[in-house]
Amino acid sequence: MLGEIKKTKVGIIGTGMIGASLAVLFTGNGYETTMLARTDKGYESGLELYKTYYNDLVMDKLITKEQAGVCAEYLYFTKEYSDLKDMDCIFESVLEDLNAKKTVYGLIEEHAPNIRAVASATSSIPPDTLIDNMILSDRFLVAHPFNPPHMIPCFEIIRGSSTKDGAVDFICELLREVGREPVLVKSAPGFIVNRIQQAMYREAVYMVESGISTPEDIDRALQYSVAPRYTSIGLFEHFDGSGLDVGKKVNDSIYPTLCNAIKAQDMIEKHYNAGEYGLKTGQGVLDWRKKDIEDFRRRCSYPYYKYFNWKLPKS
Repeated sequence: MLGEIKKTKVGIIGTGMIGASLAVLFTGNGYETTMLARTDKGYESGLELYKTYYNDLVMDKLITKEQAGVCAEYLYFTKEYSDLKDMDCIFESVLEDLNAKKTVYGLIEEHAPNIRAVASATSSIPPDTLIDNMILSDRFLVAHPFNPPHMIPCFEIIRGSSTKDGAVDFICELLREVGREPVLVKSAPGFIVNRIQQAMYREAVYMVESGISTPEDIDRALQYSVAPRYTSIGLFEHFDGSGLDVGKKVNDSIYPTLCNAIKAQDMIEKHYNAGEYGLKTGQGVLDWRKKDIEDFRRRCSYPYYKYFNWKLPKS
C-alpha cells in the first residue's frame, strides 16, 4: 500500500486557512496537489495564504527558499471541478455550512466518481449528517485537523455508518506518510479535542464573568503552568501520576463550583451581538488592535516545530 500512497494525487476544496495549510502539507511532502477555489476572491486569497505559510517556514529556517520553490511545483490551482477527476482523494474544507458542503459533495460525485476517499475537515458536523443521500457515502469520512494542519500533527478521524474500512485505512496511511497522527473517534459533537477545549473555555469565561480573574491573566496562567505539560505527557498520564486518591478529593471539592452553562455565556453573546468576533474584526474579548497579528500567527506554530518531519521533495 505504501507504493500506492506515494503516487496519491490529492485534491483540496476550500482556500481558507485550513485548505491552504493542507496544500502546504501535501506539496511539502512531494504530493501532486490540486487546490480548488470556488470564487475569484478565494483563488487570490488562497494562493497568497499558501505563499505566506511557506515564507514563514523559510523565515524560521525549517526549509530553504529553494526547497519552498520545489514544493510549489507540486501545486495546481483551479476553479474547475473537472480538474479533480483524476484525484485519489479529496479533502473538503469549505465553511461550516451544511448546504454548502452538500453542494460540494454533489459536484465531487459528478466530476470524480472514482475517488477512493472524500474527507471533510468539519470541526462539528457528524459524518452521517453530511452524507445524507450521498452516492459516495461508503468512501466518506471526517478528517478533522487543527489549525494550521501543516504544523499540528493530530487529525481526528470519524467514519460514517456506511464508510468502508478501505477509505479509512487509505486516509490514515496517507496522513501518517506526511507525518500526521490520525486518531480514531466515534461520532460525537466536537469529537475529542474541541469537547475538552470548549469545556476549558466555558470555565475561563465563567471565571471572567465571576470576577475571579481577567482574560489576560487566565491566558498567562495557562501558558506558564499546565499548558506546556501536555505537550510531553497526556491528561490521563498526569492524573494517574499524581494519584487518583488525591484527584478524587480535588474532584469532589471543585466540581460543584464549576460552570455548567449549556449555551454561550452572556459575555460571549454581548460581543457576538456587537459584531466583535475577535481577530477578524479587531475586537473580541481581547482588543486585537493593540496586538502584533503576525507575531500571534507565528506563535500559533512555534510549539509544533519539534514535530516538523516533512519528507521534502528533491528538485
